[in-house]
Amino acid sequence: MAELVLSHVDKIYQSRRKAPVHAVRDIDLNVKPGEIVALLGSSGCGKTSTLRMIAGFEDVSRGAITLDGRPIHTLPPAQRGVAMAFEAYSLYPPLTIRENMAFALKAQKLSAAETDQRVKAMAEMLEISDILDKYPSSVSGGQQQRASLGRALVRNAGLYLLDEPMGQLEPQLRAVLRGRIKHYLREHNCTTILVTHDQTEANALADRIAVMEGGVLQQYATPAELKARPANLFTGTFIGEPPMNVFPASAKVTDKHITFALQGGAELSYPASAMSPAVRKILSSTPDVSLGIRPHALHVGKGPLKGRVVTVQWLGDQTHVAIDVSGRTAVSVAQDRVTAKPGSDVSLDVAAADLHVFDPKSGNALAHGSEPA
Repeated sequence: MAELVLSHVDKIYQSRRKAPVHAVRDIDLNVKPGEIVALLGSSGCGKTSTLRMIAGFEDVSRGAITLDGRPIHTLPPAQRGVAMAFEAYSLYPPLTIRENMAFALKAQKLSAAETDQRVKAMAEMLEISDILDKYPSSVSGGQQQRASLGRALVRNAGLYLLDEPMGQLEPQLRAVLRGRIKHYLREHNCTTILVTHDQTEANALADRIAVMEGGVLQQYATPAELKARPANLFTGTFIGEPPMNVFPASAKVTDKHITFALQGGAELSYPASAMSPAVRKILSSTPDVSLGIRPHALHVGKGPLKGRVVTVQWLGDQTHVAIDVSGRTAVSVAQDRVTAKPGSDVSLDVAAADLHVFDPKSGNALAHGSEPA
């Protein structure tokens, strides 16, 4: 186990013909020994550049990276004690899958018997035992990806870096392997960084998730914290499926009520006691807000909001209802079937505890439910 620390890390790509690209901006990140952390974000957010700087494949423009207290950002990759599974597989074509997976173990001077045992056990876990004696060019992309993952995990390393490690796998196999890989990482106390754009994968594997956008770390927290207390509007709308509903609103606070007037004339009103004095003070000083409501918290039935059903989708275990509310489309998720038909009028309700309030200018969270952000 080893602790990884990134301190004020920047990555700036220089070009003779184009303006410099600031891909990673002042990242501070602490990964505890044995912790699994996911770097989550859309394409171009800086997550892969961050991973490659940790691995040593990209230079650090500014800042420092330490592993177990040892500065590694100036060391060549081979001296960092890091194992990496590449998104593009990067297997050695002249070697069999078995030889690829055993390559690093031989470099660590393990005995032939121990090397063979570890490779076999890893292949069994990843369900690639039947291709160990085949060459990379003769197996599928998904099998190559699992072989690349196995080659990294089978090593003894201070840090494991996994770059989109299951992107080529079919959903059913991916779901099975997620559980096995998490158990393996836990059992061996592997400090791990996972890069992914898949929220399900990040939630299933990671202890904490670093949400990135535009090269900036937006929030670093547990999956539950990201869902319940997003730090800003970006994280709030990025985390969660379907995405959070957002309404521009104006808050009015009196001694008895808190009312949110939505654009288009709709209103949500609650007793003043439903929110803490601190939140009431925030809303009094910042009346114009962006109101966030997660789809699972927006209930079709009795309620003060009125809307017209646009679509109804039954997904086998839940219903997604798209509803026009004051000219904006909102999504409600119910665990049972919803009988409303497209074109019909419905009432909607949301508890005060399920509201997320953001500053529309900065995007920063102001309150979650009855408490300040």
